[in-house]
Amino acid sequence: MSKKSVSRRDFMKGAISTGIAVGITTSNRNVQARILGANDRIQIGVIGVGGRGRYLLREVLSIQESTSTVKVLAVSDVYEKRKKIAQDLCKGEAYADYRELLARDDLDAVIVATPDHWHARMAIEAMNKGKDVYLEKPMTHTVEEARQVVEAAERNQRVLQVGSQTTSSDQWWKARKVIEEGGIGQLIMSQGSYHRNSTEGEWNWPIDAEAGPNGQGENFIDWKMWLGPAPERPYDADRFFRFRKYWDYSGGIATDLFYHVMAPLNICWGQAQFPYRVSGNGGIYVFKDEREVPDTFTLTADYGAGHTVCLSSSMANDTHIPGLIRGHEGTIIMVPDGQFEGRVDYITVVPQKIAKDKFRAKYGNGIEVKLECEKRESHMMNFLNCVRNRQKPVLDALTGYKAQVTISLSVQSYREGRVLYFDEAIQKIVDKPPKQTRAISKA
Repeated sequence: MSKKSVSRRDFMKGAISTGIAVGITTSNRNVQARILGANDRIQIGVIGVGGRGRYLLREVLSIQESTSTVKVLAVSDVYEKRKKIAQDLCKGEAYADYRELLARDDLDAVIVATPDHWHARMAIEAMNKGKDVYLEKPMTHTVEEARQVVEAAERNQRVLQVGSQTTSSDQWWKARKVIEEGGIGQLIMSQGSYHRNSTEGEWNWPIDAEAGPNGQGENFIDWKMWLGPAPERPYDADRFFRFRKYWDYSGGIATDLFYHVMAPLNICWGQAQFPYRVSGNGGIYVFKDEREVPDTFTLTADYGAGHTVCLSSSMANDTHIPGLIRGHEGTIIMVPDGQFEGRVDYITVVPQKIAKDKFRAKYGNGIEVKLECEKRESHMMNFLNCVRNRQKPVLDALTGYKAQVTISLSVQSYREGRVLYFDEAIQKIVDKPPKQTRAISKA
């Protein structure tokens, strides 16, 4: 293996051609993708094979073993040990530089499971090369990057699935049907939580002490490549192995956990929506280590359709609040006690007093109705099927983008100490509520 790492100059040259990190939109011509027949095998590469990436790799390998409809041909990682483990699993090629993997013309799709700050660039480069993309959550590190990913997917006519797996569970689609049929009346507020607790602090994963840019053999890490579009700095093992604690690579609770709430909520509402006002609050109250991101965080967002989202999370207390979608005429209890994501056996619809007669006429009683959740295809299988049939996946680029705007604005709001406003007409943060939403905001 060559230990020659990517230079900063080479990286920025690539960033300019891709349109990431310099705030421009690319105009790359579409690359002709391989046309899959009904019996053709989908050929896949995996970029980033740490904990999450290796989980997804094993999932695809399980599908490969049971159906022979897919095959992993290549993997890529900047950490030699992880790269070697993944190569041993898939029996394919392995690359330290992801660009070598993307240069292959025999890949139909790639899975991107790197730290957040690489998501946009890798996804866009892959789609520009005619490859479909399974992009781990969060969709991107910034709002602008998410918009560029949507543009690349549309321009290249690529399938992109954002990897919030919970969105393929049935409860969100059951709730969507209730809302679309007027089962809870006008949407008012959605609430959810994602709480954890530990003695050591969230994201303090084990560190391989022998690993680093001076490591030998399997201990070698290409630190400069790992940094990529992030600010240049000396190697820091805590930043590499525990990247979610640092703003340069993550948004902490908001991007790691709240994306699993915002993405399914956008499905429930029937139509994914941009927020117009977002606030993020919290602080580092317990875990006073090197971390920059808060250990306790709340998010509130208001939407132009006339409803609000309230999310709660602490990494220092694991007591959740109920996951609810409130309407003027009823409430959907998504999760009575527990984190918002994950499969449940049923959701419960409860009427408000003002609408009990209407509820009784629809559901047969005026108290509550439990809607049983059914098994659906997995998130990864949904992606693979869409690669073959060219249908829209469960969590497509545009829906993922709308969820990402709420997430990213909450992070920026917290860091800047101010409420942020978003004007969807121009797709930008603005100084005051957009004109079309001001009537909603009036006291």
